[in-house]
Amino acid sequence: MNKAESKYFNTACLMDEALLQLLEKKDFEYITVKEICKKAGVNRSTFYLHYENTDDLLLEAIELISNKFYANFKFKFEEITSIQETPKEKLIFLTPDYLVPYLTFVKDNKRIFKTIHKKPQVFNAEKVFENMCKNLFNPILEKFNTPTEEAPYIFEFYTKGALAIIMKWVELDCKDSVEFVTNLIVDCANINSHTKGAK
Repeated sequence: MNKAESKYFNTACLMDEALLQLLEKKDFEYITVKEICKKAGVNRSTFYLHYENTDDLLLEAIELISNKFYANFKFKFEEITSIQETPKEKLIFLTPDYLVPYLTFVKDNKRIFKTIHKKPQVFNAEKVFENMCKNLFNPILEKFNTPTEEAPYIFEFYTKGALAIIMKWVELDCKDSVEFVTNLIVDCANINSHTKGAK
């Protein structure tokens, strides 16, 4: 990274962090470019040199949050050398091992998740789910010998069903405990019947 790239990166980081700090205190739609610049210690012209609007900055900040989030799970996904070679029990993700750190992360960043829920078009959420389905869940369902015609329905149930519970929890300001929501998702997914088949 050369000096110009480093300066650009550092300025972008300052604005990302400024937005995330502001999101701790107020909802995204009420945050102004002026507030972001003041907190980041940059002027408006610098902001518009990097971004067209606050949605662009939000998208970048979400990527920063996502990287931090996935870092929490890296050790688990590293165990999956290939889906075909990995034992079935390690390919079931709706378990406390995965849900507790995920839900803890959501609770710690609930304003960001509220914003994602309100502005899904900014984050191209459907594309994310399509890629997840193609690269992860379809091969896993094949390993479980799931009939091809059932796979898209099962994918919708597990991913968007769990997500609906999580977003309702966020909407309710994460008042219920992480353990409560974890158990609720596990129960709704009827995980016990699936783990029996995994052994």
